[in-house]
Amino acid sequence: MKKIISTLLISLLGAVLALIIHNFYFNHSDDLKLNKEDNVVNISYNPNSKNNSLKSVDFVEAAEKTIHSVVHVKNTSVTGSNSSVWDYFNKSERTKVGMGSGVIISKDGYIITNNHVIENATTIEVTTNENKTYEAELLGSDEVSDIAVLKIIGKESFPYIRFADSDQTKIGEWVLAVGNPFNLTSTVTAGIISAKSRDLNDYDSKNQSFIQTDAAVNSGNSGGALVNTDGDLIGINTAITSGTGGFVGYSFAVPSNIARKVFEDIIEYGNVQKGLLGVTGFGLNSKSADELNLNLTEGFYINDVQTEMGAAKAGIVKGDVIISLDNIKIEKFSDLSGYLSTKRPGDIISVGLIRDTAKLNLNVVLEKNTNVSFLGMQLRDMSIEELEEIDLSHGVKVSNNRNSSLYRMGIREGYILTEINSISIKKTDDLSLINSNTKINQMIFFSPEGEKERLIFE
Repeated sequence: MKKIISTLLISLLGAVLALIIHNFYFNHSDDLKLNKEDNVVNISYNPNSKNNSLKSVDFVEAAEKTIHSVVHVKNTSVTGSNSSVWDYFNKSERTKVGMGSGVIISKDGYIITNNHVIENATTIEVTTNENKTYEAELLGSDEVSDIAVLKIIGKESFPYIRFADSDQTKIGEWVLAVGNPFNLTSTVTAGIISAKSRDLNDYDSKNQSFIQTDAAVNSGNSGGALVNTDGDLIGINTAITSGTGGFVGYSFAVPSNIARKVFEDIIEYGNVQKGLLGVTGFGLNSKSADELNLNLTEGFYINDVQTEMGAAKAGIVKGDVIISLDNIKIEKFSDLSGYLSTKRPGDIISVGLIRDTAKLNLNVVLEKNTNVSFLGMQLRDMSIEELEEIDLSHGVKVSNNRNSSLYRMGIREGYILTEINSISIKKTDDLSLINSNTKINQMIFFSPEGEKERLIFE
C-alpha cells in the first residue's frame, strides 16, 4: 500500500513540475530570439490570436431578401434587313430576342438594369421569381454608365432591394451576385470584392469605375444585383472579361451610388446630369512621378484648368495633384471619374490637393458638362485668351482622348483640333457638320506648344 501511495506522489510531483515548466516557457515566448549567423530575429507571438478562417458567413438571409427582387428581362427587337436583294424586295423583318436581369428598387415596380440588356428593344417583358410576367416601359438609359431604367406596367406592390453606399464597400468583403445566367432563373453566387474603381479600357470613350468581384457571373447575369451580406444593393452586375465568353474568375459591377444617381436623373430630368470640376490630367504612377519630379506615385495630376469653370474659380492650378474628394481617397483617374459620376452640376465638393509640398482643401462648385464627345474624344470650346496664348484664331481643345488610334498618333489632352476635311472647327457646334457617314480624310491638330500636326487617313 505504501508503495502505491509513493508512486502516486511521485507522479503528482512530476505533473506539477511539468506544468510549472510549461507555463514559464509560454509566458516568456514573446521574448524568444532566433540566433542565426549572428543575426538576431525577434519573434512575436500573440497567444490571444484566433483562427478566423472557420468563421461562418451566412448568406441565407441576404439571398432570401434579394432573390424575389431580381427579375428576368426579355428584350424583343424587330428590325428590317437589307442584307440581301431578296430581303430588300420582300421587306423582310428579323426578330431578335435578348435576355438579362433587372433589379426592382421600389415597391411600385421601378427597375434598374443595363443599357445593353434592353438596347434597341421594341417590347420588354420582365418575369419575377414567382413566374409572373409583366410588360415594362423603358423610361431612359445612359450608354456611358450602361444603366437603364424600366417601369413595370401595373399597380401591384413588389418586393424591392434597398441601396447601400458603395463608397463604403471594402476589398475582401463578401458579396452575392443574383441574376438569371443562361435563363436559369433566380441564381445566387458568392464571392468577395477583389478590387474597386476598375477601368477595363483606358482608351475607350467611357470613364468606367467598376467594382470587381470573383462571384460567378455569366451571360444573362447582366443587370442583376450585387448585394452585401445584409442583402442591400452595392452594384449592378455588368461585365466579365473572358476569352471564351464564360466566367473565368472575375466580374464587374456598376457601383450602386452611380446607378442610383443615374436612376434619379432619368426620373427627375429625363437625362443624366454630369457635374465637372473643369480640369484635365492623368493618374500618377512611378514613371510619370519621376518625369514630373514628384514624390507622389498616386493621385490625379492636373495638367490643364479650364477658365470659367469651378476648379479655376476655386483656385486650383496646373501642377496640383488631387488626392481626395470629400475625404474619399483618389489614387487614379477611375477613382476621380467614379466619384464625380455620383454628382450633379451645382454640387459643392471638397477637393484635397498637394501643391508642391503643401496640403490644401478647396471647395469647388461643379459646373454643367459643356464637353462634346467626338470620335472617342472629349472636346470643348476655347476662350479668346487661350487661343491668343498659342497664336491661333480658332479651334477646340481635347480635354480627354480615349480614341486609341489617335492616341497612338500622339494626340493627347491639351491638343487643339482646328480642321477636318478642310472644314474649319471654330466651336464644338461645328462638329455637327461631320456626321457618321462622313469619310474623314484629314485632321489638323496643334500641340499645346503651338506645333501643327496634320493627320492624313487613307
